[in-house]
Amino acid sequence: MNWSVIKAEIEYQKALERLEEIFESKTDDPEFREAELLTLLVEQYENTNEEPFPDPDSIEMIKYRMEQNNMRNKDLGMILGSVSKASEVLNRKSKLTLTMIRKINKALNIPAELLIEEYDTIK
Repeated sequence: MNWSVIKAEIEYQKALERLEEIFESKTDDPEFREAELLTLLVEQYENTNEEPFPDPDSIEMIKYRMEQNNMRNKDLGMILGSVSKASEVLNRKSKLTLTMIRKINKALNIPAELLIEEYDTIK
């Protein structure tokens, strides 16, 4: 198929389907150049047509990193000094303190810039 700039959702879906078929082609396969071109076309379409994801807030980032590391609330409690503190933070009942931010930054390798961002708490 002759590919050109993707301008419509249906073209985008067709490109994704074809790319999935040929994605693992090797550099000496005839489909390799087509896969390279489709990757560029799909990226360009996504960059110009899709809404960007909002940055996750501090708590969502902590939960995500905990999930990646197969951690439970008690594991975060060990980092913060108590399970109740961890529970309050994860349930948005209290804000992260500077000390907590430092500990989480070190233990979970989450950039401090993300942890200091404002987020809503539940009263």
